[in-house]
Amino acid sequence: MTTTLSIRLDETLKKRSQMTLKRLGLDISSATKLFLTQVVEHQAIPFPVRTVNGFTPEFEAGILADSADMKQHPHAYKKYSTAKAVLRDLR
Repeated sequence: MTTTLSIRLDETLKKRSQMTLKRLGLDISSATKLFLTQVVEHQAIPFPVRTVNGFTPEFEAGILADSADMKQHPHAYKKYSTAKAVLRDLR
């Protein structure tokens, strides 16, 4: 038995996806089936999900938590006035 899946996409995303997938020898339907098959096989998203900043959500959450801690406890962190000072301290 088969079923139909209907999704709404931005027109530009659809067109760009179709062009990319065509170069790979796939259409959107085949690529969607491939993706969903891998989701079931891996029981997860089958590739690393990244934020707009290029980080994994967990890594970005850590950065944001560290940043919030620095704002709440500025006295606990060393301050530098120049990049040279940072590099000097790292050596």
